[in-house]
Amino acid sequence: MTRPEDRETELARIEGALPVDQERPGMFGVTGPGDTSGFSGLKRQPWVELPAARPYGGYFDEVVDALAEAYPGFDEALIKVVVDRGELTLHIKREHLLAVASALRDDQALRFELLSSVSGVDYLAREGADGTRLHSVYHLTSMTYRRRIRLEVAVTDADPHIPSVVAIYPTADWQEREVWDMFGIVYDGHPALTRILMPDDWDGHPQRKDYALGGVDVEYKDGASIPPPDERRVYR
Repeated sequence: MTRPEDRETELARIEGALPVDQERPGMFGVTGPGDTSGFSGLKRQPWVELPAARPYGGYFDEVVDALAEAYPGFDEALIKVVVDRGELTLHIKREHLLAVASALRDDQALRFELLSSVSGVDYLAREGADGTRLHSVYHLTSMTYRRRIRLEVAVTDADPHIPSVVAIYPTADWQEREVWDMFGIVYDGHPALTRILMPDDWDGHPQRKDYALGGVDVEYKDGASIPPPDERRVYR
């Protein structure tokens, strides 16, 4: 998306108010010897996800109360509740994931019948003392009550195992494979946990934050390679 200030600069250049060779800002506001990725010079901002306090608002309190009634081990399973940007996220211990997911799907007061997606996140900069940098996120939809919530389970790089929810939500099949492929989270009990995007013999998981950007050897016919982002050409 073009920012308004960039559009004004471009219009001024076209109308002759600015010389053609004047330096323009790169992606995300990056200036100077930019690269085509737009990430050069960006600084990571600290961000902490704070637990929410009651009342959560909207239907969120009703969902949490109904889940606590449907699953007796809810208090033990729950790590924290986060309400951010209009979304309710329940951070769950991995050993309770299947029981919580079953209750969300089957209880008449909840009826979250659809697992919309499973996604992965690597919070490398937020890795705490317990080392739980890898997060598996489950987006659930209740078509009966027209509601949405998220479950989130965190594991360490040394022990990246989470129970597969395919038996409860079959739509998780390919989605868990993608998260395994990109982030290396192992979904125990998955019927066929194999790579889905990268070749079967690929080394590593490309969407981890400590995975090298660019410069990966690729079998191009002419022998070309992909340079790291900060060594790519600058387009003007």
